[in-house]
Amino acid sequence: MEILSTLVFFAYAPALALLWYFYHEDRLEPEPKRYVIGTFLLGGTISVLVALVLESILVPRWFSLPTVLPATVLYMALVAGFVEEPAKALAIRWPYRAGQMDGIMDGVVYGVAAGLGFAATENLLYGLGYGPGTTIGRAFLTPIAHATWSALVGVGYGLKAEGKIRSTLPYYTLAIFLHFLWDYYAFLSLAVPAYYILVIFLLLVNFALIRYLVILGQREDLEKAWWYWFVGGRWYD
Repeated sequence: MEILSTLVFFAYAPALALLWYFYHEDRLEPEPKRYVIGTFLLGGTISVLVALVLESILVPRWFSLPTVLPATVLYMALVAGFVEEPAKALAIRWPYRAGQMDGIMDGVVYGVAAGLGFAATENLLYGLGYGPGTTIGRAFLTPIAHATWSALVGVGYGLKAEGKIRSTLPYYTLAIFLHFLWDYYAFLSLAVPAYYILVIFLLLVNFALIRYLVILGQREDLEKAWWYWFVGGRWYD
């Protein structure tokens, strides 16, 4: 029971802390908490389940890392990116279809929620399979990475809801590419630890990218501030 409690804590506490942070970055018009929490839960349940089923089909059990390492790593990284990003987007599409997304910042918040929910459950499952050390180690890496990739997709849907773009495909493509790069070098680092330096570099890139998306979202909201004031909206500090 103590081990399970440790796994749950390190899987979900960092993700929830990041969700709290990004939720409060949306100061002008915070999203309904029930939709944000619901997106987090969908990302950690439905999205994970869909990804597990598809990856179990696309990656046979005998297809392990020691077998033709470069080709195997390339294939597994591609599968992870192409499967997991659309799977997480299933959670993002719930608030989108409910009419809750109308801009960049909304896309960031819901994208982050879906990505963090997915990362939390994924880290729990890794811990159940490989021990608490795996979950603790991943807790400092994967939540911000998954949050960034899903935030990109969320921004696409936020812009589409505003009528500023017609297709979210470029946002999916960038998210899948960044996910692929991360997994590719993470898998390689299992055989050659030096590659871990590139994983840390990509973590910093993700930090910078999600911060940039937040700044864009806040700037867009400020440009619309006069409208919120006109219809009786409030400014949240």
